[in-house]
Formats: sequence, structure tokens, C-alpha cells
Amino acid sequence: MELIEDTVLDDDYDLELQEYEELIKKVYAKTRSKLGMLEPYINDESINEIMVNGKDHFFFEDSDGIGFVFDCFDSTEELEEIIRNIAAGVHREINEMNPILDARLADGSRVNAVYKNVAVDGPVLTIRKFSKDRITIDEMVGHGTLTRECADFLKTLVECGYNIFVSGGTSSGKTTFLNALSDYIPQEERVIVIEDSTELQLERIENLVQMECHNANTMGQGQISMDMLIKTSLRMRPDRIIVGEVRGREVADMLQAMNTGHDGSMSTGHGNSVAGMLRRLEAMYLMSAQIPMDAIRAQIVEGIDIMVHLGRLENGNRRVIEVQELLDFENGKYVLNPLFALDSDMELVSTGNRIRSRGKLLLKGMDDDCRL
Repeated sequence: MELIEDTVLDDDYDLELQEYEELIKKVYAKTRSKLGMLEPYINDESINEIMVNGKDHFFFEDSDGIGFVFDCFDSTEELEEIIRNIAAGVHREINEMNPILDARLADGSRVNAVYKNVAVDGPVLTIRKFSKDRITIDEMVGHGTLTRECADFLKTLVECGYNIFVSGGTSSGKTTFLNALSDYIPQEERVIVIEDSTELQLERIENLVQMECHNANTMGQGQISMDMLIKTSLRMRPDRIIVGEVRGREVADMLQAMNTGHDGSMSTGHGNSVAGMLRRLEAMYLMSAQIPMDAIRAQIVEGIDIMVHLGRLENGNRRVIEVQELLDFENGKYVLNPLFALDSDMELVSTGNRIRSRGKLLLKGMDDDCRL
């Protein structure tokens, strides 16, 4: 600190007080903070994504879009040290033998890092931040993510125990939407949450178990995969199982859980549409077992009741694009019952169709004349 004061107070420098304070903060971050120069951007609540593509390319995203940070890292080693500090903070490792890191910060932010021996232009670090204030369905209605009619519709489906799968592209708001839907789960139920890295915040559920995956250490030991967690969750007497996001062979175990009486289970996945997501589920199931495709499709149809697809519009707004009921598979195609869709004015409207599978409504005491 004395060195900074001696330097900036020299007659050759003419710094304003604010510039002086900023310089002190930057030097402190680079020398004392484990997160280095990332710390002020992580603490800035207006920023929702941090993207570092090697030491010279540092981007962030806020409500105004993507911005570029001109004050980059001094060296690749500085960036690597920050990435290793993040990994150590969650008892994980990243190095040339384990070049990919999926982790989270103390505030719940999701971290992905790729080491320099894999990333051509130097280490890559991506941090997805989440608002400290949970976004509710009511707030989403206010923001135009979905309509009040659709929100009430989904509320009833969650309460009645329909299995719901939320699909969408990158940064379409799948996790946030699933988190908001969980507010409608009856408080007396026992819920098991399984995620790659913990993101969901089910604060209203008292009987809650949250588990996250772990990568293997440098000796190749200690890996805890999502399919392992789903299997063990079945022995925990769950009422519902929520899988944060499926990416591979764990789809088979998730569908098994949905097909063994755990009504009201939910999950998310990357897809470009409801139909595209269903095809991806087939492909991911094949990673687990080479079984006839008809058997896989039967598992999907029996396990998932409702598909909700989210999208991100050109202006950056996240929207519910479609809600469909999954009924069957016939003549090489999934049989879907469209419930909500965008009209020609890009407004989410009801199709007028009613839920065809009404057993769960009736079990919850819903009259057969229910508007659903």
C-alpha cells in the first residue's frame, strides 16, 4: 500500500481520488484475493455471466448485453491460479490430467473451466451467476415470461403430481424456471434434489435432501456421478425426485424414477424444441444401455407427462415458448397434445385443449369438469 501511495502521489501522476481508490482495489484483488481481478465482477449484482477466453479476452453479460473488459490478466499463470483456487474451494482439482472443472462458488454461482492443454487459446473460465433473490412465477408473469393463465395451469399440474420436463437452449432460464415451479410442491412432501452443482433453492420444503456430483481425483477415485445419485435416491423414500439437468446416461435412471411411483418429479435438459428434446432423450438413454428404441420410447412416454419449452428472444427476454402433454408414440412420431403455444404476435396463448391424462387430477380430488 505504501508503494502505491508513493507512486500515485508523485508529481508525475495526476490521479483523481476515485481513480486512486480503483487502483488500490485492483492491486488488492490481484495480490490478496483468491479470485483475483474477477472478484469485483463476481460481487457486482448487475452482472449475470462472466466469460474468460484466455488471459486477453474477458467478457461479461448484464442487462445491457455482453461487454468487454479491457483490463485483462497479466499472464496465463495468473488466470490458472484463480481457476485452481476456485477448484480447491470446493475440494476439486483441475490440471492437465483433469482439465475440465464443473463447480460452484460460495454464493451458488456455477463455474465451468477448461485447462490450457484442452483450450487452444489458453484457459477458459465461465461463471454463471444467480440472483440472491429467488425469482417467483408471479414475478415471471410480471416480466412476460409466461401468462397468468399458463402459470395457474402449471401450478395445478405440480400440485397434482404430473411429471414435468423443462427444455430450452443455453441461458434460456431452465434452472430458474424449475426453481420457481418448485414453490408449488406441497410442503409436507419429501423431496430429493440431484444436481451436477447445487443451484436450486427449495427453501419452502422442510423434508429436503440435496446432493451433487463429484469428479474423480487425480488417482481416478471418488467419482460420484448423477446416475449413482439417482439410484441411491430411490432408497431414501422420496415423494418427488428433482434432477437439475440431464446430459447423458443418467436419463435412464431418471425415467426409471419417474416410472416407479415418484409422481411430481421434474428435470431439465438442453433442446431446441419439445420434439428435439425428446429425440435427445432417446440418444442420451442409448448411452446407458443398448436396448430396443421402442422400449426407450415407452419409458419416455410413461415417465414424462408435461413438456415445457423455454426460449430466449432476440432482445434477450426469456419466454415460455410451448407447453405440451406427452401422450404416446405412434407411427414413428410422439403423440403430443399442445396446451400453450405462441401465436402470430409472439404471445403465449392457450390452445383450448384439455389435459387428456386426467388420472392424477382425479386422485387429488379434482372434478372431471376441471377446466384443465
